[in-house]
Amino acid sequence: MPSLTGLARSKNGARPAKPYRKLRQQNNFAGYVFIFPWLFGFLAVTIIPMLLSLYLSFTRYDILSPARWVGLQNFENIFLYDYLFTQSLKVTFRYAFISVPLRLAFALFLAILLVQPRRGVGLYRTLFYVPSVFGGSIAVAVMWRQLFGTNGALNSLLMSLGLMETNFGWLTSPQTALWTLIILAVWQFGSPMLIFLAGLKQIPASLYEAAMIDGASGWQSFTRITIPMLTPIIFFNFVVQIISGFMMFTQALVITNGGPFNRTLLYILYVFRKGFTDYSMGYASALAWILLLVVGVITAVVFKTSSYWVFYEAREGE
Repeated sequence: MPSLTGLARSKNGARPAKPYRKLRQQNNFAGYVFIFPWLFGFLAVTIIPMLLSLYLSFTRYDILSPARWVGLQNFENIFLYDYLFTQSLKVTFRYAFISVPLRLAFALFLAILLVQPRRGVGLYRTLFYVPSVFGGSIAVAVMWRQLFGTNGALNSLLMSLGLMETNFGWLTSPQTALWTLIILAVWQFGSPMLIFLAGLKQIPASLYEAAMIDGASGWQSFTRITIPMLTPIIFFNFVVQIISGFMMFTQALVITNGGPFNRTLLYILYVFRKGFTDYSMGYASALAWILLLVVGVITAVVFKTSSYWVFYEAREGE
């Protein structure tokens, strides 16, 4: 046990006491032990596969034979000769930049309704969140395919109401196929809705009371108070949902499989086809890295422009 003199000297900085140094080392070791599972997973599942994918993007690799170095040939073929690359990129941009604003608008609308102190509001929040829990599953995709099928429930309902005379192929029509995936994406609004709920609860009620005293209408309170105070939440939700939109795969594979005429060929679905159908794993890796750069550029642009429209109640230096 260290003496009082030793403790005093260690506090004054003259000489650290050995027991404290040993305790600090033990605490550091315990911290590394606790983060080791995450660190191992991060290295084994993220960093190492990414580096391997970067190497494969410069090779010709069909999984069955050793990879052969081809340099920039994969990227040259993608940008100069691959029309499906352009098509899949166009479809993905259209899907992401239509579905994400619609999903966020719908999530914000429901969050405003559910933030009100009403009876049973907790149950409604849970029920509205349920679609996001199962939204990316195979079962929901199969259900969606049956719902919009030629003999599906939607056509049966419209025909029973007299709005249609014959069955319509929602999934086989080039004009409506992508919209079925967009509607499914909007239906999965639970996660951004909960984040909006948390943001709405942080807005001081005194702001709305002052606006009411000044004679502001509900729309003016929404546009002048709610939206500006929610811009950091909107910014966060927008970035997360855009990245999620560019990564959409399961629904496109199960519901439309890229058809008709590649009108729903989302980018990740095309990467999957090149890698696991055509066995061009090097080509697929190059496609994946192009998508990473595209998403990175879009995210950087959103972050760069956020200073013009994101409102923070207190900024550093002000």
